[in-house]
Amino acid sequence: MTDSLKKNPFVASYLLKKINKLNKKAKKEIIITWTRGSTIIPIMIGHTIAIHNGKEHLPIYITDDMVGHKLGEFAATLNFLGHEKSDNKSRR
Repeated sequence: MTDSLKKNPFVASYLLKKINKLNKKAKKEIIITWTRGSTIIPIMIGHTIAIHNGKEHLPIYITDDMVGHKLGEFAATLNFLGHEKSDNKSRR
């Protein structure tokens, strides 16, 4: 289910605080987060956010095309390595 348009987009409060602090200092650091459901907003553009995929944090550079999407969309949780050659089920 999507979020209501009447409400503001969900962004974790600690994430906003860190981004605002870095914007005031004009510094670029990697921000580590576990909140895959946070929406990307325009003040995040130009920052690198390390998003947790269940195993590790993947650094993602935020661009203007990503605004409005969720952070979790850019950190895949499954890594498909291909089918085994001896697996006859996948050849059907």
